[in-house]
Amino acid sequence: MSKSIHTTRRAGAPLERKARSKVVSRRLALAAPLALAPAMQAATSEAAPQAAIDGAALKELLARAEAASSAFMRGDMKAYLDLIEIAPDFTLMQPFGGPFSRGFDRSPEHLAELASYFQDGGVKMELVQTYASGDMAVLAVIEWGHGKVGGQDQEWPLRVTLVFRRENGEWLLAHRHADPLVHKISLEQLSALAKG
Repeated sequence: MSKSIHTTRRAGAPLERKARSKVVSRRLALAAPLALAPAMQAATSEAAPQAAIDGAALKELLARAEAASSAFMRGDMKAYLDLIEIAPDFTLMQPFGGPFSRGFDRSPEHLAELASYFQDGGVKMELVQTYASGDMAVLAVIEWGHGKVGGQDQEWPLRVTLVFRRENGEWLLAHRHADPLVHKISLEQLSALAKG
């Protein structure tokens, strides 16, 4: 008899372990989310972005961008750089096409070249749309510019997308994409432009 009890226990032992493991795994499955939730919340709250930009701050960012663009059209590069902080990884898609550029050349020679090309101008921004999420704000605008461009007094309207990224509470210009196609062109004209 003792043999059969011993054998039964041995034969039953894996079944008991299996039953216990099912109970444990069910318990873990039910308890794990409860235990992980506070840990995940603590981890994400430390690295969480600040609240998205509010309406008043967005208005102020737009006003600063407009003032900076006006300074640029006046050829006042110092005022431009005082008004807009440019991110180190800034990208620019210029209105006259060609490859995009990275960074912003702050050398006195480059700033003097820009200042001599753009003079006596100003910009009024027409807000098309804003997008904001966490530490990112996007302004889609029409820049209604006017001034001396390359020595010629002219209108300088641009369709512009400005992407700002917040770092340490400061909004940095991370990307600017501008094109001069404010006035509609035909498909034939677009085709000719695309051909280069």
